[in-house]
Amino acid sequence: MQLIPLSKLDQSEDNVCKRPNSEFEERLSFDIEARGVLQNLIVAKAKKRGRFEVIGGGKRMRAMHRIVERGAMDADFEIPCLVIDRREHNASEVSLAENFQRLQMTPAEECQAFQHFIKEDGDTAAVAKRFGLTQRFVDGRLRLANLAGPIFEALAASDITLDIAKAYAATDQHEVQLRVFEQMRHAWNPSADAIRRMIADGSLRGNDPIALLVGEDTYVAAGGKIERDLFSEAADDRWIDVEIAHQLAGAKMEAEAERVAAETGLAWINPVAATNSWSARSELGVNPVRLPPAPLSEEARTRIDEIDARMDDINAIFEDESAQEEDGVDLDKLEVEYDTLSNERDDLNNPVRELPEEWHGEAGRFLILTNKGEMVLESDYYSEKRLSFEQDEDGNITATSEDMPTSGSTGSSAARPSTPEAVAPGGEKPISAKLFDELSVQRRNILAASLLGDPGLALDYAIFALCDDRSYESKGTSLKAGKPQDPAYGDIPQSAAEGILAQAEDALDKTWHEPKEVAQRFLAFRELDDETKAAWLSYVVAVSLEAKKGYNSEYHPIHAVLGSILDVDVAAMWRPTSENLFDRINKTSCLAALIDIGGSELAARYAASKKAELSKTCEKLFSGDAIVEEDIKERALAWLPEAMKFDFAQDPGGEDDTPVEPDDDTDLADANGEPTFEEPEDVDEEAAVDA
Repeated sequence: MQLIPLSKLDQSEDNVCKRPNSEFEERLSFDIEARGVLQNLIVAKAKKRGRFEVIGGGKRMRAMHRIVERGAMDADFEIPCLVIDRREHNASEVSLAENFQRLQMTPAEECQAFQHFIKEDGDTAAVAKRFGLTQRFVDGRLRLANLAGPIFEALAASDITLDIAKAYAATDQHEVQLRVFEQMRHAWNPSADAIRRMIADGSLRGNDPIALLVGEDTYVAAGGKIERDLFSEAADDRWIDVEIAHQLAGAKMEAEAERVAAETGLAWINPVAATNSWSARSELGVNPVRLPPAPLSEEARTRIDEIDARMDDINAIFEDESAQEEDGVDLDKLEVEYDTLSNERDDLNNPVRELPEEWHGEAGRFLILTNKGEMVLESDYYSEKRLSFEQDEDGNITATSEDMPTSGSTGSSAARPSTPEAVAPGGEKPISAKLFDELSVQRRNILAASLLGDPGLALDYAIFALCDDRSYESKGTSLKAGKPQDPAYGDIPQSAAEGILAQAEDALDKTWHEPKEVAQRFLAFRELDDETKAAWLSYVVAVSLEAKKGYNSEYHPIHAVLGSILDVDVAAMWRPTSENLFDRINKTSCLAALIDIGGSELAARYAASKKAELSKTCEKLFSGDAIVEEDIKERALAWLPEAMKFDFAQDPGGEDDTPVEPDDDTDLADANGEPTFEEPEDVDEEAAVDA
């Protein structure tokens, strides 16, 4: 160790910290000015005689130069330095080790340290100056040090972030902090802003679902207080004692959950005092139970037909300007009726499938609140196991879980090993379930590592796991290919594709299905030739395709990629008809389709037709059965709506492929983007329909 004047020190090229940090170095300079150099620098002799290069401690050196600039330190102030020999040490390696092997203080440790100095000094400004910090920074850390015990412990254990801790410190009332902390403890990804709002608010509105469930009389009788403005609605009341409201709501919902559990025979009913259960589902780690759609009843089909007829009538009024001018026609009321009917139709088309009774002991449901404070069961079932069910052509429901239902199971007891491999050496006493689980993971990893060396076997196993659909039996892998849950079902219009899929299934070699044991079926599957295995793989992947992406009207982008690679000829398998398209869109859209194939002149021929007649005309035109010009017929047979195309733009910045409309001289759209037509003076409707 040597004392070397600051003026003889230079930054080394081998120092791994190349970028200066002005803010940190300014703060460090005040600290060194107050306490001196607490840690030596690491240096090596420079090529220039009498000078040294700093390998470790560049920030400290630059901070001291700032002190010299302020006139608080002499340029020749001697600095303690450890001098290393470059021939014995790799300078960059030493620099990296000196910078890398250090642990920053946690915010909790900083809070406790500042609290210690304040107790000694009592002057926040003086402590801030000694450490080169702002007084605001020190005050903030001291406020964190005064957090309620459980919250500060969560910060120290890194269970909450510094931003979250600061949000709790928005109030110095520990009671308020702890109440909000308890409420947000089970929230998924709580935000600091949400915590600050709850602390600032600290109450429930009178129209909150929890308040509506509990009732004002019960709340007040339990000691709850309400802040009320005599000139405002009850919805603007503020229920101050949130904890009382939550306790009352919890007791009421737990009692209802017990009653429903006994009535349904389900393993559990979990009450959640919220309008959804997503947070509780995440916390419990339960899996949704996949059930096939329930069939439509005759009553539902009849009602759907009635709704369709009424919706068509309303559409006709919307499209008929003369009908709208009649007395007594309330368009706003009709719009509300149309939306109500549409929602009812959606509900009828999506009946809820009940869980088979023998599986009730493995699943449960969540009891939640509506916006009106009513307790309702969520329609979906959940389980700790991964349960899914499929329906065969005869309507029979088959489970595809890896675990069989156990009598009297509550879904929470761990399975006990009872097979020969779970017996301890030297006797019949079973090994512990924990030991068996650990050994099973180690054994699995050995098999997985070995399987890497035989890609052919791995491929056979993968195809077998995807293709073997024998009920719920495990295949020893998480690979599986069940049929997707389609967003629409029932009487859906068919195309040539359904027939092609049915023929492909009939042509598959199913002889390997005969063995009852899964291991024997796998060996039988391996005996198939490669062409047969490939046919099975193609089929099982084909029938696994999902119809759309999630719950929105959006397709999977990868489907467009597949369609482009395959160069799918959709028009050869599917043509637009009244049933699958034209009856389901409005008149303007039908005429727009005609513009696509023949311009506004073709659309004008049928502009005066009624919607039902226009739909039939469009079906004839787009199937090639109408007598029209040859070029129009050719375009009609190739035409597809956007929803049936497999367009994939590989180069978004490439040329514009927008098709040129046939009639360039006609303005086809009004200011609102709707097609416009010049109707001929004399239109023969019967001739138009016959065409």
